[in-house]
Amino acid sequence: MDYTTTDWPDDIDYDSAMPCQKTDVRQIAAGLLPPLYSLVFIFGFVGNLLVVLTLVNCKKLRSMTDIYLLNLALSDLLFLLTIPFWAHYAAGQWNLGNTACQLLTGLYFIGFFSGIFFIILLTIDRYLAIVHAVFALRARTVTAGVVTSAATWAVAVLASLPKSIFTRSQKEGARCTCSPHFPTNQYQFWKRFQTMKVVVLGLVLPLLVMVTCYSGILRTLLRCRNERKKHKAVRLIFTIMIVYFLFWTPYNIVLLLSTFQEALGLNNCESSNRLDQAMQVTETLGMTHCCINPVIYAFVGEKFRSYLWGFFQKHVARHFCKRCPSFLREAPERGSSVYTRSTTEQELSAGL
Repeated sequence: MDYTTTDWPDDIDYDSAMPCQKTDVRQIAAGLLPPLYSLVFIFGFVGNLLVVLTLVNCKKLRSMTDIYLLNLALSDLLFLLTIPFWAHYAAGQWNLGNTACQLLTGLYFIGFFSGIFFIILLTIDRYLAIVHAVFALRARTVTAGVVTSAATWAVAVLASLPKSIFTRSQKEGARCTCSPHFPTNQYQFWKRFQTMKVVVLGLVLPLLVMVTCYSGILRTLLRCRNERKKHKAVRLIFTIMIVYFLFWTPYNIVLLLSTFQEALGLNNCESSNRLDQAMQVTETLGMTHCCINPVIYAFVGEKFRSYLWGFFQKHVARHFCKRCPSFLREAPERGSSVYTRSTTEQELSAGL
């Protein structure tokens, strides 16, 4: 969890040289964040669990895209599993000990960074499939998907290590906290380094990759003869881009403002309190993106919806709707001709 979200120490108001009280910020967080975090956890957990079950049971992980979708869902689940603990923390204080504090912080950021990296990999995967269809036939294998996924998890762990190492639980005033404690003589360096790492890896890098890849994809789609499939794929592409940046850009902007308060002249008490409140809202908004991932990466695709419907019939309807024959009918299989078309056509018809 970011230090600017759950822990608001009383800062110094440099205009008056008096302590800046953050009591109101903590009270708002205690009333607002637990129910919001609970909703994010419930909807995100159910959605991503359905993605995992459907991919494993129905699609059988037969392509690189399936491997990346599975790992994206696992990243979101890892991220989501820490949220109940942050909800508990926001409601009062941290009373789970130092080990849990460091472990959950590490898992939170591993899920955060790995989710971003798998979004990038899915973008590159789609680019190769549509723009470089011949090369994609050789490169987009399940083995390549597994190897790149393992490397991605390793990079995510490395990216999360500094935050986990510097975070600890300790008594601060009347309450126990779980927050970063950087070395005193290097405090500003580490604080700014952590912020720039999140902004570069979480906003700048995916923006560059998406703009580059989707520009090439759009040029290819404009030459596509199938108008219906072309427009559907274009809509999906813009949905992915807009939703990701809509949910995470506000958080990155507030994080930058909060980190560089003094340089921007925002280090007075009123501005500091407003930034803390804005951080609560924007990080919660960013968290909800993991609830949207199952929709924009999986449920939008027609083939995935048919797989999900088949999973529901096989594992749910047969046990709970035995008197509902309409639910028990087998979903019609799509013609095998999908495998005889070009890779570009397959990607477009899948909605992915």
